[in-house]
Amino acid sequence: MLVCSAGIASAEEARVTRTILPSGVRVLVRENPAAGVVAVSLFVRAGSRFETPDDVGITNFLHRAMVRGTARRSAVEIATAAEDIGGGIDASGDVDYAEVKGTGLARHWESVLGLVAEVALHPSVPADAVQTERRLILSQLRTRGDTPFQFALDTLLEDLYGRHPYALLSIGRRDVIERLSREDLLAHYRKIYRPSRLVLAVSGDVLAPRVVSAAERLFSTPFPPQPAAATVTMQQPFVDAAPPVTSPGARRVLARPAQQAQILVGFAGASVTDADYAAVKVLGAVLGGGMAGRFFVELRDRLGLAYSLGTINPSRAGPAFLVGYMGTAPASAEAAEAGMLREIERSRIDPPSADELARAKAYLLGTLAMDRRTNARQAWYLGFFELIGAGHTFPDRYISLVNEVTAVDVQAAARRYLERPTIVILQPR
Repeated sequence: MLVCSAGIASAEEARVTRTILPSGVRVLVRENPAAGVVAVSLFVRAGSRFETPDDVGITNFLHRAMVRGTARRSAVEIATAAEDIGGGIDASGDVDYAEVKGTGLARHWESVLGLVAEVALHPSVPADAVQTERRLILSQLRTRGDTPFQFALDTLLEDLYGRHPYALLSIGRRDVIERLSREDLLAHYRKIYRPSRLVLAVSGDVLAPRVVSAAERLFSTPFPPQPAAATVTMQQPFVDAAPPVTSPGARRVLARPAQQAQILVGFAGASVTDADYAAVKVLGAVLGGGMAGRFFVELRDRLGLAYSLGTINPSRAGPAFLVGYMGTAPASAEAAEAGMLREIERSRIDPPSADELARAKAYLLGTLAMDRRTNARQAWYLGFFELIGAGHTFPDRYISLVNEVTAVDVQAAARRYLERPTIVILQPR
């Protein structure tokens, strides 16, 4: 029996239909007749959040191999089929999720949906594809380690999260990627591809009833037998027994070949479902949101210390990091670090002015609006927030939450989260 509902809280939600298929797969359809294209994203409740140091990167590795062959088609045939309908198909693993996604012309929506379902439900994971993807991932890891800013950020997250899974890289670790076999990938596939762990999001010039009907047919196929250990369902909390995250207050100095010094100061912040999630987002924008942020105004405009700077605060099911970063001349690293710490401490003491608060909100909401312009990103927003338990309507609720944040809320968030910084300084050799 199908369970359907349609959002009615806003104009954006009114075009979204939510359905639970008899198999348990959740389907979200956003009807958007404004563009003659369609985007399909199948989200899987998996990723490095659920991995360990012994198998980290397995979800991403698996999904990259999945698009290289199914029971019906080779990698070339998959790519050709996607091109024939005016689009493409891809798959990867991230931190809180994995995704198989496809795009195409709206008149070929059923073919796009069918191709995504084929890759997700009938992968062959060819042995030669496993070796090809292994080489590509190892090359990416080398590049990541050779990129000064990325190396510094990865180091900071290891120090910040400790034994928590958020310390792990979704791309994996070299020794793990070298060791994983095709049989390991297939076993992982059987573990994570359960109907209760899947969310299908579709956005484009389509009719929801027709999409739901097609999805019911495609996802009625028997799923692989579930290993006894794979008992996590969508209904259980998106948490496990991982240790809580508290900023340890560590400081590390690295020496790497580089042209600039990198200054990174990080804290464990709020999850999407925390009550002060929006306040932390505004706090990050007050500090590093574009040219009006305190970092830019004070450290670049007034003191001339920075080549580049800002804040990073992703959305996570668990405690997301809030990191301030700055690229500076090696001789200015000490002054740059002191200046960034001074601005962070000032946010705990001085709430933002009315102008700062208004600019920070405009920066956040403008960024969100720009990012949601395409059907591909609309499908991502629907699927991601539904998957992690916030609900597919969360992005629209988030707009209201941001507008309601006060200067007092921002200061309270700074006092709660910006207490013990974890610092990484990367100096050129």
